Parts: sequence; structure tokens; C-alpha cells
Amino acid sequence: MRKLSLLLFSLGCFTVAFSQSLEVYPSHWFTKMNWNKVQLIVRSKDQVLSGKKVNTVYSGVKVSGVDSFPNKRYLAIQLNIGSSANPGIIPIQIFSGDDTLTLNYVLKPNRPGKGKDYAQGVRSSDIIYLLMPDRFSNADPSNDVVRGMRDKEVNRNNPLLRHGGDLQGVTQQLDYLKNLGITTLWLNPVNENDMPLEKEAAGMLSGYHGYWFTDHYKVDERLGGNEAYKKMIEAAHQKGMKVIQDAVYNHIGIEHWIYRDAPAPDWINPWPTYTGSNHKEEMLFDPYASDKDKKRLLDGWFVPHLPDVNQRNPYVANFLIQYAIWATEEYGLDGWRVDTYKYCDEPFLNRINTALQKEYSSLTQFGEAWTNSVSGNAYFTKNDMPVPFHHNMMGGVDFPLNGAILEALNQPEGWTSGINKLHMTLAQDFLYEQPLNNCLFLDNHDTDRFFSMVGEDMNKFKQGIGLLFTLRGIPQLYYGTEILMKNFKNPSDAMVRLDFPGGFPGDAVNKFTAIGRTAAENEAYNYIQQLANYRKKSLPLQVGKTKQFLPVNGVYVFTRTHKNQTVVCVLNRSGEAREIPFREYEESFTGFSKAMDALTGEMFLQALKIGAGQFRIFELRK
Repeated sequence: MRKLSLLLFSLGCFTVAFSQSLEVYPSHWFTKMNWNKVQLIVRSKDQVLSGKKVNTVYSGVKVSGVDSFPNKRYLAIQLNIGSSANPGIIPIQIFSGDDTLTLNYVLKPNRPGKGKDYAQGVRSSDIIYLLMPDRFSNADPSNDVVRGMRDKEVNRNNPLLRHGGDLQGVTQQLDYLKNLGITTLWLNPVNENDMPLEKEAAGMLSGYHGYWFTDHYKVDERLGGNEAYKKMIEAAHQKGMKVIQDAVYNHIGIEHWIYRDAPAPDWINPWPTYTGSNHKEEMLFDPYASDKDKKRLLDGWFVPHLPDVNQRNPYVANFLIQYAIWATEEYGLDGWRVDTYKYCDEPFLNRINTALQKEYSSLTQFGEAWTNSVSGNAYFTKNDMPVPFHHNMMGGVDFPLNGAILEALNQPEGWTSGINKLHMTLAQDFLYEQPLNNCLFLDNHDTDRFFSMVGEDMNKFKQGIGLLFTLRGIPQLYYGTEILMKNFKNPSDAMVRLDFPGGFPGDAVNKFTAIGRTAAENEAYNYIQQLANYRKKSLPLQVGKTKQFLPVNGVYVFTRTHKNQTVVCVLNRSGEAREIPFREYEESFTGFSKAMDALTGEMFLQALKIGAGQFRIFELRK
């Protein structure tokens, strides 16, 4: 073990020294990987590399191809790494005549414990907690401002600027999250965002949210850098928790070298003048759609400072695929959430998903395709619909179900509205190959806060939380929902991304502790904690089959059944208490004579009772 540690230390040190002259992507690779034909993009800031020859002498490794680009300071080297290759430093000679450069490329041992200690996958038995590192907890104020980076502004009084939260702060709050019942962390992107302030509708905005990548292979130093990320993930794993990384394939920050110093012009989707996406996913499956509209959906830019990446370019595609594999291996990730999924080249999406699955059979991914319909959402996942392209994504961020839950809580019951909208939306689950793989949520960093959306009504809040933890799929909780953080996206998204009170030096209150929370906040926290920890023990809620009944007089009943265990969930949206006779739902109650409230232990015979505006969970007993 000591020899291996010394080797890894020396390899890491060499990588830092080497990066001062040339840059190479991926920064290093690993032994015994399925992806063993590695595309190295070598970049020089001041030397011509185009046309040079490449060779190496290293047991089990050979150079099988070299390509030049219009930008003559780049080379693409195809490096074949055989199964017999051992960890070490691969000397790669780049030469022309007597002019020789030596690229000492690091080959690390692959990470042990695949599928068990990392790349575990995230499933419907898990509970995800989404947090924004810059706004969650600041344990190291010394990295709030980093010399040499374009954005040096830190001001917690301005929601559009950086606030200083970091990965060490997340590490310090892992016990809080574990005690809440969380099994999985999903952080907004941690990749370097070395961008200046950019003008958006609300004013001059920083890249505090993480979606403006300028270097894929660096974790932003203001969050603590690569080592802080590794330590956070290791600490989470030691506590039995998993970590999802947020991927962005669709675009990069305008200061990324892929845009500012591209190997070739076609690495970015160009337009004569700025052209934004139309955001209409229907263009991909509409039998009447025009090619013009489809191109604008896929190739249009998100905003002027986020260039749209061309995944149809094979070098770009390999770059993105290799980064996803590299990050999983380097950091020990357990899954991926893919941002702006519907805007990417479709064959590329299937290719990167396949590559990750081939490398890590237990790894899971879900895509964010903010769609207008269930059919649209299902289109981007595995399905049997007669559509022009079949995606292989395991599951999606379930925006249609999110909208249906909010309508059920906020709108009166109608033929297709209110709780009937929820019933109708779930009835369309036949469009998905596996709806259990969808990520279910009440709010996230792109939506209004849930507590605000239900009018700060505690009954509605509990109804929504109850549905989140009992409906099919993978529940995702947004940071601060458990302490009733609220707000609308007015005048910008930043208003729903405020700081977690107590996570920053000098905070007047610390809501990570019960004593720092109000009575209402503790009521919300305790309810979520109780439900989350109950769900973690309930196989019916994790993986059970769903049966739903038509809503009657404002009451919606559904069951989750696994083997001989059945859980009955009841949402009462009416203004009065209701009694639910067993006989009206006998197809689910057959063989059972009583029911127990899962949270209070209260027993019921012949009929369930539920108060006005309540959500209750019952375990059926014989």
C-alpha cells in the first residue's frame, strides 16, 4: 500500500509540473478500463504541433493514430492502453526532425470497489438532496476569492454574486443530511467557472451556480478544487451516502478554451448572429416538424455567453465521453444528472450513456429535459413508442409529474384538473419503460420554492412532501425545503438560491440545529425526517407496484404493494374529514382486516379516517 501511495503521489506531482508547458485532455487515464482507446487532445499555447509525428515505448501501450487540426497548436493522439499495461508514466515523443517534445503521460491504477464502493447507482430506494455549494455552507473563507480568476466579487447581500460556500462546507454538514434521511447528494456543477460577470435580465450575474464550464478537468478552486471534492465524496461514502455529479454536454462558458481557442471551428455550433434555441422538444418527434425548427432547438445557444457544443464532431464527442468516464473513476461518483438533455445531439446521447454503462454496469443517469408533456418526457427515456429515435436514458427529471402534484395541491377538483390531473398524469406511465427510474421533485434550483408555491400553507406543504416520498420514482428534495425556505424567481433564479442560514460565518441563526429553527421549521423538518426514514425501511414505497383509484369527492387513494406488503396512501383535498370504507377498495384490501397509520401507529378496522387537508400513509395488516 505504501509503494502504491508513493507512486500516486509522484504521478500527481508530475502532472502539476507538466501542465506548465503543455495541456493534455484527459489529464491522465487509468489501467484496465473498457475504454482503452483514449483520445488525447494536446494543446500548446505557443508551439506548432500540427504535422508532428508521435511515438511511445511503454509496455502494453501504443500510439495508433495522430490527427492535426486547423489550429496548428493542437494534436489528437490515439493511445491504445492494453490490459497488461501497469500504472506509471508513459513517455510520449512528439517530434519532427530533430525537434522533440516529450509528453510524460500519467497512467493511474483503476479504482477498486466498482459498483460497491463507488459507481453504485441511484435508484428508487434512495432519497436525493440537491444543493448548490456556493449557497449551502462556507467552511473555508480563504478560498472565497482566488487570485487570477476573472470573477473576484463575493457579496452575500447580492443574490447575483458569489457567496463563498464550498465543498468543505458540504463535508461538514454530512451528518445533518444523513440524520434527515438523505442517502444521495446531488450538487450543482462543481467544474471550474472562470467567467467574468455576465449580463442577464436581472443584472450582472456571476457563475456561482456552476453551469458555465471553463475547464472540465478542474473543480472550481473557489469551491476547494479537485482534492476537496475527492475528500467530500470519500466522506459521504464512509457515511453510507452516494454522490451524483451534474453534467452539461450542451454548452460551455464563453471563456472555455474550446470556444476561445478551438482546435477547429466546428467544435461549436456557429450562427451568423446570435441565435437562441426555441426550446421546443416537440421538434424531435413531431411528424410535421420542419428541419429549420429542429436545428434551432439543437444548435441554438442558451444565452450569448454559453456557446453551444457540437457533439456531432467526433473529437468533441470523445472529449465529453472520456471526461464522464474519467470523473466517475477519478472522484468515485455514483451517478449522473444530465443538464439540458433535450438540446443535445441524440446519437451522441445514446453513445455516452452506453459508454458509461459498459464501464460501470451499476451506474445510473437521469436526464433533465424540461418538457411540456408526459409523452415528451418519456421520449427522452427508454420507451416503446413509435418515434423516429429511441433514447437509452434510464430515467428523466419528471417535470410533468411535478406540475401535476402542484395542480393537485392548488387547484379545485375538475374533470381534468386538480387531483384528477395527478391521476391522469400517472395513468400515462405506460409510456415509460421504467417509471421507477424517474426523478420526482417538488422544486429545484430552476423553479419557484415549493413552500411559496403552496401559499405557505403547512397542510399543503405536508401533502406535497407526503406525495414526494410515496409516489413511484426517486424522490429529490431541494436544499432548505426542510426548513421552509421560500421565494419566487422574482426578479431572477437567484431568489430561490439563497443561503442556507447557519452555513456561513457570522450568520445570526443556525438552522442546521433544532435550537436555531422556529417551531414551524422544526415541524417541517421533523415531518420530512420521519417520512424519509420510514421510506428507507418500506419496500412497497421504494419498489412496490402502484395502483391508483379515481378521486372521489376530493379524496385520492393509491396503493404501493411489494410481495405481501401493501401501503395505502390517502390525500384528502376536500374541506372536511372523510371516512374510507375498506369495502370500497377491496381489491387492495382483500386478505387484510385492519390498517395502521405508518407514522402514528393508530389502528383502524373496516374504515380509514382522514382529516380535512391531510395526507396519511397506512400499512395494511392481517
